Amino acid sequence: MTTQRIFNFMGGRKLAAAFSIALLLCAIVSLSVKGLVLGLDFTGGSQVEVGFPRAADLSLVRQQLTDSGFENPVVVFFGSESDVLIRMQGKPDEGLAESVMKSLDPNNSGELELRRVDYVGPQVGEELREDGGLGMLAALAVVMLYVAIRFQYKFALGAVAALIHDVIITLGFFSITGLEVDLTVLAAVLAVIGYSLNDTIVVADRIRENIRLLREEDLISVINESLTQTLGRTLITSLTTIFVLVALFVFGGELIHNFSIALIVGVVIGTYSSIYVAANMLLLLGMKREDLLPPEREGAEFDELP
Repeated sequence: MTTQRIFNFMGGRKLAAAFSIALLLCAIVSLSVKGLVLGLDFTGGSQVEVGFPRAADLSLVRQQLTDSGFENPVVVFFGSESDVLIRMQGKPDEGLAESVMKSLDPNNSGELELRRVDYVGPQVGEELREDGGLGMLAALAVVMLYVAIRFQYKFALGAVAALIHDVIITLGFFSITGLEVDLTVLAAVLAVIGYSLNDTIVVADRIRENIRLLREEDLISVINESLTQTLGRTLITSLTTIFVLVALFVFGGELIHNFSIALIVGVVIGTYSSIYVAANMLLLLGMKREDLLPPEREGAEFDELP
């Protein structure tokens, strides 16, 4: 009977902690200095949908709008390559639709079709931003309460630390790269919280089980064995999820590019944090075997006497 090789994950816990701190510092500095490039969902603005008779050239459309005086227009396919969605910040003029159509079709050939014009007010955007932030805080609070009841409060602190770690780094990535943050990215961040929590709970459950079974092992050895036992499941889940997200990024169109990117970054960071951040926090918080062992009942030593 072959024994499973135990990987010494916690042997590199100090290096992993330094790596996490470096990522967090970069993310926090970028978020403080550059901030996030918020989309129309949060800042308010206009979006115009235009139908083309054939596949549109997005770079040409973007150049035509820029030459006509529109600042930083966001041009993406919407559904098909002949449907184009144009997003612009700022309150629109009454003749916005006519100006856009004139820029794209200066000869007035009639080949282009104006599908719709929408406007998102800044007040709505502010409400979405506040509700989104409150949603993430509420999710973290519920997670902490659930894990504290299900396991132990030190597991809860470790799980929440891992979730905060994942959210900050994911948002920091968007800040550093300058990618636009809209409602789809917010949905991806909330999905990352659920994904990371699922991985962390699987690891925590195995650690709790092994602490009770492997009573002669020290805590670091128990954590290493628990992480090794869950490694196969973690890698298979993460890789299959990333394959799907890459397919969405490549074939899903520009409208969900940032959504796919946010999930890819979040899944990679979430897998890393479930192995190192959450388990590392248990050691930093001084987790002991006695914290999880059931208390001995008074007089239990006399129960076996005849």
